[in-house]
Formats: sequence, structure tokens, C-alpha cells
Amino acid sequence: MSPTLENLVIRSARETDLPALAAIFAADDLGGHGDSADVSAQPDYLAAFRAIEQSSNETLYVAELDGEVVGTFQTVILTKLVGRGATSMKIEAVQTRDDMRGRGIGAIMIRYCIEDAKKRGVKNIQLISNMTRVDAHRFYDRLGFERRHLGFSMSLK
Repeated sequence: MSPTLENLVIRSARETDLPALAAIFAADDLGGHGDSADVSAQPDYLAAFRAIEQSSNETLYVAELDGEVVGTFQTVILTKLVGRGATSMKIEAVQTRDDMRGRGIGAIMIRYCIEDAKKRGVKNIQLISNMTRVDAHRFYDRLGFERRHLGFSMSLK
């Protein structure tokens, strides 16, 4: 691990992390999710955070370096009837703060997910990535993910 990342901690997100998370999402030009760091958006983030916190199958994480939130991701554990009841982990919203990209934080977050999935006996990990995120696709390829499925999405406004 890079000496600059020796203090990197992956932990469950806390309510006090929400402003930092909103800022990371708002800085994402490719996502197109309408995120905002404006305080008027905080009630939306708080409601979502509380729903995630109440779920036994979802976890929102942060990567913290020297007391600062520098990345985030969310996991969802799914039990499916297909595959004779196989479980899978879906990884969502993988983001590293703009000024911290290229240091290996994203790889550490994904490896954390892989190790967590193994401990839980999960059989498969899935993630989706916006088609415009070409750099992210190369990143996931390097980490051993395979492009197997074609995903579809529908916005319900």
C-alpha cells in the first residue's frame, strides 16, 4: 500500500458524512444524477441515508484518510431464486474525491467489497457503470471484472 494511504480506513458511513458525500457526488460531471452540495438538498440525502441504514441488505461506506472522506461506495446483498438461492453483491456509487483520484483509493474500496463478499459466502459480485465512464471501465477490467451483461435503465420522473 502506498505510504500516503497507510491511514486509509474503510468504514460504514455516518450521518455526519453526508455533506462530504453530497460534495463528491455533485462534483461528478458524468453521473447526471442531479446531485448537489447545496444545503437545501440535505433532507433528500438524509432520508436516503436513513433508509439505507435501516436495511439489513444495504451498506453505505466511506473511505476516510486522515479524518477526511475521500471516497464512497454502497453495497447491496441480493438473494436470488435463480442459481438455487445464490447470493450476489451489487456495488453501487463508487466515487473517489476528484483531488484524490489516481492514488489507489478506488482499488482499495473494490478489494474491500471483494473480501467482504467472500466472507459472506457471496457467489457473484456485480456492478454497473455509466457507459460514458470509459476510464472506470478500464479500472474495473484491471481489477478482474468481466463485461458479461448488457444493462438497461429507465428514468421514472
